[in-house]
Amino acid sequence: MRSVGAAALPSLAALSAAGKPIVMLTAYDYPSGRVAEEAGVDVVLVGDSAAMTVLGYDTTRAISVDELLVLTRAVRRAVTTIPLVGDLPFGSYEESDERAVSTARRFVDEAGCDAVKLEGAGPMASRVRAIVSAGIPVIGHVGLLPQSVLSADGYRARGRDTEQALAIIAEAEDLVRAGCAALVVEAVPSEIGELISARVDVPVIGIGAGSATSGQVLVYHDLLGLGEGHVPRFVRRYADGRATLVDAVRRWAADVRSGAFPSKDEGYGMPADALAAVRKSLAKTVNRDS
Repeated sequence: MRSVGAAALPSLAALSAAGKPIVMLTAYDYPSGRVAEEAGVDVVLVGDSAAMTVLGYDTTRAISVDELLVLTRAVRRAVTTIPLVGDLPFGSYEESDERAVSTARRFVDEAGCDAVKLEGAGPMASRVRAIVSAGIPVIGHVGLLPQSVLSADGYRARGRDTEQALAIIAEAEDLVRAGCAALVVEAVPSEIGELISARVDVPVIGIGAGSATSGQVLVYHDLLGLGEGHVPRFVRRYADGRATLVDAVRRWAADVRSGAFPSKDEGYGMPADALAAVRKSLAKTVNRDS
């Protein structure tokens, strides 16, 4: 199945064609963008997961376009050599093709994105066609759709029965026909991730979709152990970042309270004659005031 957007992200298409796994990581600010690029990932996604990981909202649905654009611009300043993808927030594209194109253009024009990502199929296929026609590459997203989840218990794997599995595969194919340059497939059985990958000719990037996809994506805070609460089964933590940071701040606070911080070497000095002149001048001021 050939997608009109298949070559819209040439570096990803080339990796997929060569059988080299694609590494996608989310980032939400300048430091995380620098870490991602310096670590050598292939593509950075400024995900609407920032709603929860950075801004403290309960769901991804709460973040606004303006909030996500601020974060995306920061990441763009950090990421200069690899593609940057911006998530279209909930409520910013579903209403109409015109609204979808307008929002996508903001992410390209105001934040420098190379592509945008949106969730779902059905009517969203029309949104994809419209955005692609406007010259903006689109990455689709099927399986678990976080923007459709209203409560914590809604973050469950999708496609574990025949009917739902077939529907997700059909949605993936529809999005590719509409022009998606790549797909994100989230929280589906590994076999379904493999079937989707075999049936479309664009890169399929999995998150909880098995190892047979074209690549993998994880949330920055999950990968580094910076978050709180439940960790999805598809996450492998490569660091315990939150514990490390809490420990560092706790030790610093203890040093401040004990007087161990700052030391003499952690301050600035001045020439003795300059200090003597300051004190002499202040002494004259005190004498005049008295």
